[in-house]
Amino acid sequence: MAKNNTDQQASEECSHECTDCPSASTCAEAKSGGGLPPKANIDVKHVVLVLSGKGGVGKSTVSVNLAFALANHGYHVGLLDLDMHGPNIPKMLGIEDQKFAMMGNKIEPVHVTGTLSVVSIAFVLPDTSTPLIWRGPMKMVAIQQFLEDVNWGALDYIVVDLPPGTGDEALTIAQLAPNVKGAVIVTTPQDVATLDARKSVKFVEKLGLPVLGVIENMSGMVCPHCGTEIDLFGKGGGRKVAEELNVPFLGAIPIDIEMRKAGDEGRPFIIRRKDSSASWASVDAVMEALIKEVEG
Repeated sequence: MAKNNTDQQASEECSHECTDCPSASTCAEAKSGGGLPPKANIDVKHVVLVLSGKGGVGKSTVSVNLAFALANHGYHVGLLDLDMHGPNIPKMLGIEDQKFAMMGNKIEPVHVTGTLSVVSIAFVLPDTSTPLIWRGPMKMVAIQQFLEDVNWGALDYIVVDLPPGTGDEALTIAQLAPNVKGAVIVTTPQDVATLDARKSVKFVEKLGLPVLGVIENMSGMVCPHCGTEIDLFGKGGGRKVAEELNVPFLGAIPIDIEMRKAGDEGRPFIIRRKDSSASWASVDAVMEALIKEVEG
C-alpha cells in the first residue's frame, strides 16, 4: 500500500512538471499536454541509431563507415550527426568547410556522393572552434528541424550518430524519427567501457527498440613492425556484453593506424584500398552483419 501511495504521489508531481518548467512555453511535449509529438513526416525505410555508453570508443567512425558501406551497396543514405557538442562527422568526411543551403523553405543537406547526404549542426556554426552552448529544449527543436525541415528526399536509410550516454538527443530522435529499426552499441573491450555499454543496451530496450547488435571497436592491434598482436584495451569485452544480454554481436574491429589516418584525412576507411590493411575486412564484415540484422 505504501508503494502505491508513493507511485500516486510521483504521478501527481509529474503532472505538474511541465507547467512548472521554465521552458514550458516552447516545449512541444508541454504543449501537447505531456504526450509525445507526432513522428516526423519523412520518406525513409530504416532509421538506425548508433550509440555508445561513453566517449572515445569510435562511435562516429562506425557511423561514417556504416553510412558509406550502405551507400556503396546501392542504398540512398542520410547521415544525421546529432552529437551537437562534438560534431565530428563533417571532419571525418572532409566536408567541414561546407554550409547549409536553402532550397525554397527547405534545408538542403550536404551531398557527399550521389547516394549519401549529411546533416550536422557543424554546418551552421561560424567555424570549427565555435562551441554550441545549448540546453536540452534547444537541441530538441534542432533535431525536429533536422528531420522535418531538411530536403532528404526518398531514403533507404538514415544513420544517426548520437552523443555518448542516454540523454536528450537519443530520447528525442527515438520519439520523432519514423521507422526506427533499432540501435547499434559501440564499445571498446575494457571493463570501464563495457560497463557503460550495458547501460546503453538497457536504455534502448526501455525505449522499446531492438538492439541491432554490439560492435567491439579497438579490439587488439597488430604491431606494424613485428606482426605481433597486442591487446591494448583487452579483447572480447563487447562479445561478452552481447552474450550476457542476449543481443547480437556484430563483430570486432582492431586498432589500425590507417583508420586513424582515414578520419583525419576526411576519407572513410571503408572506401580505401581493400588490401591496405587486414582491418578493412573486419570493418566490411561488421557492416555486412548489421545490414543483415536490419533487413533480415
